[in-house]
Amino acid sequence: MSRYIIRRLLLTIPVLAGILILVFFLSHILPGSQCRALIGERATDAMCADFDHLHGLDLPVYQQFVNYVAGLAQGDLGASVKTSQPVTTLLIERLPVTIELSFYALLFAVPLGVLLGIVSASRRNSSMDVVTMAGANLGVSVPIFVLGLMLAFVFSYLLKGTVLWLPPSGRLTPGLTITPLVVSWGLEDLKGPLRNIIDFFSNIYTFNALITAQWVIFVDAFRHLILPAIALGTIPLAIIARITRSSLLDVLGLDYIRTARAKGLSDKAVVRHHALPNSMLPVVTIFGLQVGALLGGAVLTETIFNLSGVGRAVSESIASRDYAVVQGFVVVIAIGYMFVNLAVDISYAFLDPRIRLQ
Repeated sequence: MSRYIIRRLLLTIPVLAGILILVFFLSHILPGSQCRALIGERATDAMCADFDHLHGLDLPVYQQFVNYVAGLAQGDLGASVKTSQPVTTLLIERLPVTIELSFYALLFAVPLGVLLGIVSASRRNSSMDVVTMAGANLGVSVPIFVLGLMLAFVFSYLLKGTVLWLPPSGRLTPGLTITPLVVSWGLEDLKGPLRNIIDFFSNIYTFNALITAQWVIFVDAFRHLILPAIALGTIPLAIIARITRSSLLDVLGLDYIRTARAKGLSDKAVVRHHALPNSMLPVVTIFGLQVGALLGGAVLTETIFNLSGVGRAVSESIASRDYAVVQGFVVVIAIGYMFVNLAVDISYAFLDPRIRLQ
């Protein structure tokens, strides 16, 4: 088991190197001038020369890459040339929004998707199976921006004034403010990396409000997340439901399942104790892949519901050729996605004993 985990950890090293190289050079081959994108059409050649020299853009690309990697080794992701803010500060502000949204989207998609897949496989070719799979196909087919706008129209406009009304945008109702964790815990004078970590978790509003007993803020922040989480989680839900059904049907046709039924076990016991655990590997794989899909879909979802997360920050930075922000955000997201897949690989060893023996 330990050898399996160590081998997977070592494999992340070349992957991480590849991510750094790919993200850096792709951001630098984007067409257009960073100077003219930021200053405007009136930027002269002399102004752009001074701009490039100030930000080190006149150096050879390989030298810029070496400087970038050296900064990363010291925890420096650079600074935005547009706002002069450190990329780390922007990450502390923006990344928690996307993580919070993705968490609730997964919380909506995974349990419901697995449940629908189990019900559909257990009642194969029944009306329940047909309805469930038709809904799954519809969920995969509807684009996020269409579903998001439909949800906002129905729950924020048509149902306005009812108990089902839900906020269409933002993170909190105007007039409500959340108390930062450093203030709640009396740590305003704290500096350094620990302060950054606390500020990061402080910007996950539902987590902050939950552990500091700000119940009004928690309920309000959660209500603001319902519509975007459903919009973002519908496609993963549909995919997970289909994969769960397909995998469970394959397992239900195996000999040991027929033996279990021959012993007199009920259908529920057979599915719960014998079929379901052995059908989870494909579902876990899809779960890991959907984390990346959620981060990609967050761009549209955050735009529709006016959430200032990573997706919007990256799209705005690409438009303004703000290389440092694009590189910093994409590298952090890619590393996070890489470790999610590492966790999925390690979970295989717990789900399938045969993998531990490899």
